[in-house]
Amino acid sequence: MKLGIVGLPNVGKSTLFNAITNAGAQSANYPFCTIEPNIGTVAVPDHRLDELAKMYDPDKITPAVIEFVDIAGLVKGASKGEGLGNKFLSNIREVDAIVHVVRCFEDGEIVHVEGSIGPKRDIEVINLELIFSDLDILDRRIDKAAKAAKGDKKYLAEVDLLNRVKKHLEDGKSARSMEFTDDEKVIMSDIPLLSNKPIIYVANMSENDFNGKTDSNPFYQEVLEVAKEENSEVVPICARLEEEISDMSMEDKLMFLEEIGLTESGLDRLIKAGYHLLGLISYLTAGKPEVRAWTITRGTKAPQAAGKIHSDFERGFIRAEVISYEDLIANGSIAAAKEKGLVRSEGKEYVMQDGDVVLFRFNV
Repeated sequence: MKLGIVGLPNVGKSTLFNAITNAGAQSANYPFCTIEPNIGTVAVPDHRLDELAKMYDPDKITPAVIEFVDIAGLVKGASKGEGLGNKFLSNIREVDAIVHVVRCFEDGEIVHVEGSIGPKRDIEVINLELIFSDLDILDRRIDKAAKAAKGDKKYLAEVDLLNRVKKHLEDGKSARSMEFTDDEKVIMSDIPLLSNKPIIYVANMSENDFNGKTDSNPFYQEVLEVAKEENSEVVPICARLEEEISDMSMEDKLMFLEEIGLTESGLDRLIKAGYHLLGLISYLTAGKPEVRAWTITRGTKAPQAAGKIHSDFERGFIRAEVISYEDLIANGSIAAAKEKGLVRSEGKEYVMQDGDVVLFRFNV
């Protein structure tokens, strides 16, 4: 999973990126501090791996990972090449989902590119630039589909759909706020609309507001209002706080979070939101050589899940020997679980579940 961190200049993007990836990206109080996108890979926290490691004593533990991309700050006119617009837009095309950092705090020492704090306005600035870029793509696609419809009437439905999407965008609304039928989703999946990418709004707050006063922050409420209209995720975060705890040991970090009334870091909450937004789950493989988590899309069948490990596993798939993580832990060993008939033999139509511990049988 690749998440692109975007936002107006000076909203805390690079501070957040540094905190969650410890990548040391430059962070400063002036626009376009980030020019080339910084990339950092983060392990997905998963306590199940630790428990399986106690059982198998593996040589290696490999968590699932997420790639965060810190993309240059955007300004009005990006879709027409203003600022670093073209580079910004091309970087967004390469990510699976957008993490839009929105400034929700006052600070006279940190310049806001628009001169004042206004989350709804800031969100609209970026969303409109994505929409303007999408309208150019749609116009070309509509022309292509209209020409094809002259020889094949089946393209008329595509022309109608694209015109509806265009009208929606011209009203200033992102494509992600539209509802599509399954057939329409197939058509849309072939059109790289930026405003159709899933988005997580990160409400970046001050330490004072974030410490138990999140709901009373009017800027945060603005972000919630926008997200509700398009069924997007919102994660309240204090980037400075995340920066403070990024170098702490796990024990100190948990103690610190507990003191301020939290059970998990902003990174953990952001990862959970990303998994939920993209419909992702993890299955597990366990043995002496390695205990590992594998990320798949919810609804993936066993052969395709096996293909995440190696294409030969999918090509020569025979069956999957499956047990739920909970059943395995409750019985203490795979042998004890087998004695109780808890290890199932599943075929090609089996739909993988989150937390499945699997051994794939294959032959090529």
